[in-house]
Amino acid sequence: MTKNLPETMRQIRFTAAGGPEVIAVETVPLPKPAAGQVLIEVVAAGVNRPDIMQRQGSYPPPKGATEIPGLEIAGRIAALGEGVTGFSEGEEVCALVISGGYAEFAVAEAGQVLKKPGPLSLVEAAGLPETTFTVYSTVIQRGRLQKGETFLVHGGSSGIGTTAIQIAKQHGARVLTTAGSDEKCRFCEELGADAAINYREADFAEEVKRLTDGKGVDVILDMVGAAYLQKNIASLAVEGRLVQIAFMKGFKAENLTLTPIMLKRLTITGATLRAQAKEAKAAIAEGLKRDVWPLVEAGKIRPIVHATFPLEEARKAHELMETSSHTGKILLTTGR
Repeated sequence: MTKNLPETMRQIRFTAAGGPEVIAVETVPLPKPAAGQVLIEVVAAGVNRPDIMQRQGSYPPPKGATEIPGLEIAGRIAALGEGVTGFSEGEEVCALVISGGYAEFAVAEAGQVLKKPGPLSLVEAAGLPETTFTVYSTVIQRGRLQKGETFLVHGGSSGIGTTAIQIAKQHGARVLTTAGSDEKCRFCEELGADAAINYREADFAEEVKRLTDGKGVDVILDMVGAAYLQKNIASLAVEGRLVQIAFMKGFKAENLTLTPIMLKRLTITGATLRAQAKEAKAAIAEGLKRDVWPLVEAGKIRPIVHATFPLEEARKAHELMETSSHTGKILLTTGR
């Protein structure tokens, strides 16, 4: 490893499964990059729903990965593992990591590291990887969203939602979204959504029907799960695609009517990002470099940062996320 690096670093550990009170700061030796990996000096790390689930004990890291939370980071390359080319020490980057992001240094697979877009600070760039990898792979690749189609994303004010609105809009789609308050709906529309539905005050399926003159939408990105499944199916147009990426309100649907799936020739699919092979994630990264990063460079897509917290205040960051009152990303900063 490069000389002049510190021997130890601070990181966050969950001492047990539970609430934010199990979040603790500890000092440990720096990790070392293996072949094909890079060591990144972390400036900021994203806080995401899977981190909450991991803390609660319901979303453990894949076998062999560190138990330290954190799925996305931005910072400077501190050391290169054997065989890594295309990067240099000191270069500013952001990266998708399988775990370990809540720390002052983290290891990332070289294929999942992207150069920081010029217009963004490193703190802002930390809000890009998890959402852009997720949205691009599910909405554009798996959902096959096409220019001129209509797209619906639930939870438009979330980190995933704000990214989905922007990517779909830049892709040439008409964008609908749901959100939990009139204020959040206005925020989504200001971000680019063509219409936002307050799901606390209206039946989103009825509103989708009205907004599309009865046709329905072509692609839905859903994080809610079983509670929305029947209405999602009702909201899809002929040949529509539902992409499931989380189950915040249940993973087991009952009393489901399947007939519309056949009559409208629907596709119901889904994906998780964390468990995919590094080669698959590297392929997504190549798509981002080609199709999304130029839009970020041009200022047409940007991460929406709601709040930042110092690493040692990770409890406060988790408490905020659990209120669902935020609009956009919540980030941890290391002070480096």
